[in-house]
This record gives sequence, C-alpha cells and structure tokens, in this order.
Amino acid sequence: MHCSTNSGIVAVTSLTEFFRDEFRNVTSTQHVEVDAHTEHYVVNLLSGFARSERLQNDTPNDRGPQSLAQLLAAAFEAGTAAERDIALQKLGDISLFMAGFFARHFARRTVDIDYHIAMGGRAYNCLARSVERGPRRALAGVFTELAEKFQPLVDVLGEISDAAHVYTQGDILRLYEIWLKTGSTRARRLLQGLGIDATPVPLRAH
Repeated sequence: MHCSTNSGIVAVTSLTEFFRDEFRNVTSTQHVEVDAHTEHYVVNLLSGFARSERLQNDTPNDRGPQSLAQLLAAAFEAGTAAERDIALQKLGDISLFMAGFFARHFARRTVDIDYHIAMGGRAYNCLARSVERGPRRALAGVFTELAEKFQPLVDVLGEISDAAHVYTQGDILRLYEIWLKTGSTRARRLLQGLGIDATPVPLRAH
C-alpha cells in the first residue's frame, strides 16, 4: 500500500509498520514519552481504525457511526462489568482517534474536540480502575497512561494525520480555536510556525 507524507508517496508493507514508525517519530519530536505497551496499544488502535467498520454501530438497524453519547449510555446500561469495560474502552478509543485525526472537522459541530478529550480521558481512567484486579489487570497501566496523557497523544495523532495537509486560512483559525479550548502545545507550535503569535484575546461584551 502507499501512504502520503509531506515528502511524497511512501510505499509501506503494512499499516502497523507505518503507524509505528510515524508514532515513534512524532513522540520523539514532541517529547512525549510513553511506555512500550502503550505505544503498542495506540499503534494497533490506529491500524484497526483504518477499517471504517470499527467506527460503526453493532446494531443491524443502525450501521452509522456511534456517537460518544451512545457509547457512554452503553457503559451505564451494561449488564456485566465485562460489558461495561468493553463500552468504556470503545469510548476511549474512538474519542482518541477522532480528536487526533479529525480535529479540523469539529469546527461546525455541536460536539467539539474538548468534549472528545474529556470523555476519552475519563473513560480510560474508569477502565484502568476497573481492570486492575481482574484478568485484564496487565492493561491497567496502559489505560492509566492513556488517561493521563490523553491531550499529548491527541497532539501526536494530529501530527500523523496532518503530515500531508496544507493549511488554509480557515484551518489557521481552527488551530487557534483548538489551542484556546484545549491548551494544545502542538496547535500553538503550528501557529507559531505559520508566523502567528498564539496569545489569548480577551472577549469583551458589547
């Protein structure tokens, strides 16, 4: 397969290898340190979401993308702890992927990137506490790190997603909005690279 980057089209033998290399390059550049098990989890998450069905509902009558509200409801309504954990994990995974890869597309929606970051971080935090004494306790540390470093990891995924993106004026305004809402160091760095001083502007009532 082929993947597009700023330097052109690069042939890769597997999505997993591509995402692993990109993830390591970007975390190094952004000085984001994660455990090897967390890296493995995120790389597999990215490879899995390359297949669009991972974002779909499991219900035969509704095959559209699942909303975060639906996933949260599934966690609350779960009949067993295992079902709740599955719903929480999916909520965290989808929040991380969407906030990282599709931040530019939230601008005109009622649910913005800060909502995804808050929901995803809380889902992973609850999941970490839930699995620490069960058969999946080996993943407790991974989910804890995902919760604690959710925003930096959103920045990492955003960098991977934007490798081939050319910024328009609308994108620049969106970057500024993302920085104001989330404090993203990546958004501020990109703005500075575009020659823009990322300084908060106080809003005054007229």
